[in-house]
Amino acid sequence: MPTFIAGPTKISAAGNVPKVIREYIGRVNSQTAEVSIAHMQSPAGWVEPGQTPEFAEYTVVLAGMLRVATPDGQIDVRAGQAVIAHPGEWVQYSSPEEGGAEYIAVCLPAFSPGTVHRDEQ
Repeated sequence: MPTFIAGPTKISAAGNVPKVIREYIGRVNSQTAEVSIAHMQSPAGWVEPGQTPEFAEYTVVLAGMLRVATPDGQIDVRAGQAVIAHPGEWVQYSSPEEGGAEYIAVCLPAFSPGTVHRDEQ
């Protein structure tokens, strides 16, 4: 039988200012380890620590701009665009522009604090 998800769980986020994470599918809301799907809203000026995750992260930007820094430079992902961060690659996400960013993030396997490997602060 299909599993019905009545709504998301709000999860606290890493970063210099508060970001809203609403997890629909994942380890917290649905006890799903295979994949996580979350709706993110990051304010202008938000930046999180760099990370080298063990999972792939597929991100679709719905509004605003999400910046993805890599060792080779940065990618500005705007509304209607997407980016894939591959397992084992260092990335750092931020939303430097006015209005921030709204996006959907899909992690495969599901996001977990033990597999994200954030940079030390």
